[in-house]
Amino acid sequence: MVGATLLWTLALALRVTGAAAQQPANLITVEFFSPAVDRTMKFNIVLPPDYATSDERYPVLYLLHGAGQNYTSWSRMGVPFYAAEIGELIVVMPDGGNSWYVNYADSAEGQKNAWEDHIVKDVVGHVDANYRTLARREGRAIAGLSMGGYGALTLGLRNSPMFISIGSTSGALDHGRVAAALLRAGSPPVAVDGSRRSGEVNPVIGIPGFSSQAERTPSGIEFLTEEQANGYDPFHLVNTIPRHRFPHIYLDSGTEDGLIQGARELAMILMEKDFPFDLMQMSGDHNTAYWAQSIGHLMNIQYEVMRRALGERPR
Repeated sequence: MVGATLLWTLALALRVTGAAAQQPANLITVEFFSPAVDRTMKFNIVLPPDYATSDERYPVLYLLHGAGQNYTSWSRMGVPFYAAEIGELIVVMPDGGNSWYVNYADSAEGQKNAWEDHIVKDVVGHVDANYRTLARREGRAIAGLSMGGYGALTLGLRNSPMFISIGSTSGALDHGRVAAALLRAGSPPVAVDGSRRSGEVNPVIGIPGFSSQAERTPSGIEFLTEEQANGYDPFHLVNTIPRHRFPHIYLDSGTEDGLIQGARELAMILMEKDFPFDLMQMSGDHNTAYWAQSIGHLMNIQYEVMRRALGERPR
C-alpha cells in the first residue's frame, strides 16, 4: 500500500511538472513598492489563458506561502497547471517572508513590519489597480499552507468584508492562540530576532535586502498583550464575525501531520455554529508531496465558491 501511494504521488508530480511546463497560463513576476513594509517586494501572478485576448474581469485567489518559503514556492507545486485547468481565474502568490502575516506590535532595527497590511492593502490594491479583477468580496478568496494557512484564515476573518472564501492546507492554526495563552500566564512578550536565522542569500528570491532567511525574518515583537494575540487567533475570531459576513472556510491536512488536530478542532467549532465550511483529510505529511496534491482540490473548491457567490452557477 505504501509503495502504491509513493508511485501515485510520483506519477502526479511528474504529470504536474510536465503539464505545467506546457500549460498556456502566463506566470509573471511582479515587482512593486509596499508602503506597509517600506520595501520593494515581489509576487507571482498566473493570468487566465485568454487574458490577453479578452476584456473579461476575473475572480482572484491569493495563495500565501509557508515559513522558510517565498513567492516562488506555490508555482513550483503545480499552481500554474491547475490555474490553466480552471481557466477563468487569476492566482496571486505574494511574499510575506517569515512574518506570520501579522502587523507587528513593535518593530526593531528601523523596520516597518505591517505584514497584514502588506497583503490586504498593498498586494490586493496593486492587483486590483493593474489587472482586470472582480474587485469585490464575491470575486476574492485567500488560502495558504502551514504558516500561510494560519495567515489566510486570520487575515480572512479579520477582513471578512474582503473575502468570500478563506482556506488552509496544513495550517499552523495555533500560532495566535499559543501566544495568547503564554501572555495570559504572565510570560513576557517574545522578541523575534532575524539575525538568528541563516544569512545565506537565495538567488531565486531576487529581492535586494530580503533574500536570506535572516533578512526575511522581521525583528520585533508580534504581540505585546493577550488582546493583540487574540486578535490574530482564528479560534477567537470565528466568534466575532456576524453571520451575514462569515466567509466560507476550507480546511485540509494530511493524516500524518501533527497540525491536523487544529483543523479538526476548528471544524468542530464551525459545525456547532452551523457555518459553511469544507474539511478534507487524506494520507500525507507536512511536506511538498502533500501540498502538490491538496492544492488542486483547494483551488477548485474556492473557485466554485466564488462563482456561486457571483451568481454564475445553477441555484
